[in-house]
Amino acid sequence: MANLPLHGGKCPAWLFGRMTGMTRALIEAMVCDTGPDGVLRRLSDPYWFQALGCALGFDWHSSGLTTTVCGALKEALKDCAGQLGLFVAGGKGRTSRRTPDEILIYAERFPVARNAEELVYASRMSAKVDNSAVQDGYQLYHHTFVFTAAGRWAVIQQGMNEGNRQARRYHWLGDTVKDFVCEPHQAVCCDQRGETLNLVARESDPARRVIGELAREKPERLVRDLTLLQEKDLLRLPARHRVELTDIHPRNLHRVLLKSYERQPENFAALLATPGVGPKALRALSLLSELAYGTPPSYRDPARYSFAHGGKDGHPFPVDRATYDHSIAFLHRALSESRLDRGEKMEAFKRLGQWERVMENR
Repeated sequence: MANLPLHGGKCPAWLFGRMTGMTRALIEAMVCDTGPDGVLRRLSDPYWFQALGCALGFDWHSSGLTTTVCGALKEALKDCAGQLGLFVAGGKGRTSRRTPDEILIYAERFPVARNAEELVYASRMSAKVDNSAVQDGYQLYHHTFVFTAAGRWAVIQQGMNEGNRQARRYHWLGDTVKDFVCEPHQAVCCDQRGETLNLVARESDPARRVIGELAREKPERLVRDLTLLQEKDLLRLPARHRVELTDIHPRNLHRVLLKSYERQPENFAALLATPGVGPKALRALSLLSELAYGTPPSYRDPARYSFAHGGKDGHPFPVDRATYDHSIAFLHRALSESRLDRGEKMEAFKRLGQWERVMENR
């Protein structure tokens, strides 16, 4: 179970340094054992990811676990990404918006067996789905995109709900995504479920088709229909229904709908990828889909409910620095006995040795 209340504060430097060193050692050992694809599979597993945060000594239950563990992962692989064939882009807040540029930079520096624009598209679509196509009340503020030299990818992103002070973490694995707009998630973790506009549910397929058709209609017609509904009060939605007429302002939607009309998106996925088409436009089109064509979208919440060195907040006990450093040393020895050839082994020694010296000076 992943219970993620929102917590403030920062990870102390003494802990983040150890988290980075431990993460680097773990990832190198995992790549040696299962290859980069094995790392992606584990990162896309919410239970494994939660356990990783616990093993790294961060808060075992807070929203900060997601952002800090992803930050440690990115920092740990920064200097050895090319050697391991594993790259990390994105992060929290404004850093997440630099994800496309970071993907393109990695693709220029290292041989990646896939068009970089396809990876950028996967990054953008995963964010659009969780922020616009799944309207569960959680606003995305963290997006981490991990990919391999073979072009495979995974996504870990998190949204917050200011109302209930909870966070929700979304996991994606590229190998299991057959359709970005139909059941694309590997998992969605949250301790609460609720009524959700879920346009990527399998049962929303009829609504997606109608919404794609409506997006090619002239905006004036759609705005007129919405305005008529509000003026005549033709529909009263039940309390469980998240989309309400009072939430929609037809005149404000005209500019966004005009973009979709001009582009004439061929289907729902193309509509979702259209810049400027966000939650409000999709709510309006979903409502029209239900009213005009009798094709309601799904309101099924996609969430699934998902200690080694202690935690920085003292639970279940304070971080034991000596044990933590012993664990890093153990992984050091494990790597020395791995299947790496001598040259790669020496590089691993150097990197782990650098972290040991940093820890000794703290």
